[in-house]
Amino acid sequence: MMDKPSTTSLLRTKSDQLVEAISAAMGGGTKSSPMNGDVAGGGGGPETLSRKSSRRLTGASPGRSGGGRNNTHIRKSRSAQLKFDLDEVSSGAALSRASSASLGLSFSFTGFTVPSDEIADMKPFSDDDDIAEDIEAGTRKMKIQAEPTLPIYLKFTEVCYKVVIKGVTSTREKEILTGISGSVDPGEVLAMMGPSGSGKTTLLSLLGGRVKEPTGGSITYNEQPYSKHLKSRIGFVTQDDILFPHLTVRETLTYAARLRLPKKLTKEEKQKRAIDVIYELGLERCQDTMIGGSFVRGVSGGERKRVCIGNEIIINPSLLFLDEPTSGLDSTTALRTVEILHDIAEAGKTVITTIHQPSSRLFHKFDKLILLGKGSLLYFGKASEAMDYFSTIGCTPLISMNPAEFLLDLANGNLNDVSVPSELEDKVQIGNSDTETRNGKPSPAIVHEYLVEAYETRVAESEKKKLLAPMMIDEELKSKVVTSKREWGASWWTQYSILFWRGLKERRHDYFSWLRITQVVATAVILGMLWWQSGGDSPKHMQEQAGLLFFIAVFWGFFPVFTAIFTFPQERAMLNKERSADMYRLSAYFLARTTSDIPLDLILPVLFILVVYFMAGLKHDVCAFFLTVLTTFLCIVAAQGLGLAIGATLMDLKKATTLASVTVMTFMLAGGYFVKEVPVFISWLRYLSYNYQTYKLLLKVQYKEKNDWVDGIKVGNGVKEVSTLLAMVFGYRLLAYISLRRMKLHSGA
Repeated sequence: MMDKPSTTSLLRTKSDQLVEAISAAMGGGTKSSPMNGDVAGGGGGPETLSRKSSRRLTGASPGRSGGGRNNTHIRKSRSAQLKFDLDEVSSGAALSRASSASLGLSFSFTGFTVPSDEIADMKPFSDDDDIAEDIEAGTRKMKIQAEPTLPIYLKFTEVCYKVVIKGVTSTREKEILTGISGSVDPGEVLAMMGPSGSGKTTLLSLLGGRVKEPTGGSITYNEQPYSKHLKSRIGFVTQDDILFPHLTVRETLTYAARLRLPKKLTKEEKQKRAIDVIYELGLERCQDTMIGGSFVRGVSGGERKRVCIGNEIIINPSLLFLDEPTSGLDSTTALRTVEILHDIAEAGKTVITTIHQPSSRLFHKFDKLILLGKGSLLYFGKASEAMDYFSTIGCTPLISMNPAEFLLDLANGNLNDVSVPSELEDKVQIGNSDTETRNGKPSPAIVHEYLVEAYETRVAESEKKKLLAPMMIDEELKSKVVTSKREWGASWWTQYSILFWRGLKERRHDYFSWLRITQVVATAVILGMLWWQSGGDSPKHMQEQAGLLFFIAVFWGFFPVFTAIFTFPQERAMLNKERSADMYRLSAYFLARTTSDIPLDLILPVLFILVVYFMAGLKHDVCAFFLTVLTTFLCIVAAQGLGLAIGATLMDLKKATTLASVTVMTFMLAGGYFVKEVPVFISWLRYLSYNYQTYKLLLKVQYKEKNDWVDGIKVGNGVKEVSTLLAMVFGYRLLAYISLRRMKLHSGA
């Protein structure tokens, strides 16, 4: 019974400390700030401390400091029951430290620094809070983001976009977007909503510069058109989580930091930035866990999405675009993700996201909203005023309903459980079969037409006037946007080195899988047993061993082709994403991707030759053994080049495997073992066949000193064959590089 008074006394002491701290922050004759009129949960209810103070300290943007002040989003802490309008507080930093000390709050993305002598005063009520918890568990322990970013004001007016659909006999144009206008300022989160196929992703890609310019309208960044220099200031999170499954969270973010951050930062500073982002996003518990994928266990869906966000915010972007970042996440994880976006926006960044069907809690956290339907604009404005606007045009929910669900129903033309505007009721009463459905409601097409017309007559004109009015932007901000100089985050050699080691780490799991090792070793053992100690000087023995040598040339000419074919088609999405962000030069990527396979490709062939060579009783000579290994390696690298060229040229796995099957079979038949005398008109195929060149080299290594002719093939000095294979090694790769260079990235890079 003695615990209750003690607990009450403790709480009273904490409350007194809070009041004293706030009084000290406001002191010096400052008037007491009025209570905010918007009280969550009704009049007189408990109020919470707003986290908007963080943005006041870093300098609020003009677009946020005006009318949005009364529409401040309230964030509830674990212990606080008071909320003050911090706009009237003269010393925001002191108040923030005082509230943090009493309430155990942590601020992120804002630039706060905590003096070392105040750390003890910032201990929360419970020692359990010292443990870093995952965001999905309900708390976040974040560190401080780096230097401030360039504020970018994004405006788009009458944006239209069309695509050309090519049919069998004719082509036609399809309109994806029609006359979309809007704006978003630093410090704001703009959400784009609409049913599937309404044009959300297309609009997001247009604003982010990921597709070609719109067919109509204008998009400006600080009153300037898009330029390639903006790539370094834009973060774009795609809908699909495009990550390497075998890299850990820390490795993924570290490689991104080393490739994307400016050259002026040292390697250690870039690595520190990656660690900071890990803590900002609450990923410290899984930082050494592999990302995972379809066949590899890894981090959770929410953690994977946060890694994708971290890949973009690591460069401290001015503009952050996200395509459905909450898809596939549960409501709690989705809420935490959106809160992260708010923290990012509060640091002076401009955030634009598409969202499919948010919960009511998520919906109320957005500052601005764009509602699309069939490519047309149904609403643009403050998210908090969307329900009021639709009520003014006669559309109100008849039952308690999630606002997002209500808006999506309207965008789909569904008026179930929604009041029907009088104008539409008149059309239904006329009884026109074109406008009436079985339940007496207007058809979706008529509803869509009405909503578009209502927006254009009531809101569109006033919004367009605001957008057309020139913004008072400093000339320095404009000049930084239009700078045409392309800046790489690392030198060519550094890019190559980073991509080389990343490729080794990612693909070592595939190369050294038990399935592949078993395949190679089992084949080698079977060959060794079939040609067990078959060596000899007689023509019969040489002819038998010639079959073994030809099989070695065929096996190591077939195996690498069908491995290399998948290289670029499988990495196309990653290549699109990283090249769109100007992470590296294509030449550095191509060379690193092709050379990082070489050390891995050498190990299994050596193991294969070790087993076969001595079991089959081939020539007992050290030089002959190493020449056999070298010849096999030349064949592998040439075959790889063919596979890379086919894959990069077609970029379609079905087409590529079909073409590769026909090509490899042709090269094998022309390899000199099955057909001794090839007709003249097709004899040129032999010189294109790496199987034929490898077969001749293997015969030369084994039998040059014994006989000039083996199995109907003249054994030469090998110079011609080696030159031909080297030409194939470089020629096929050059063709692959040219094909990649000509490839059109979907992202518009």
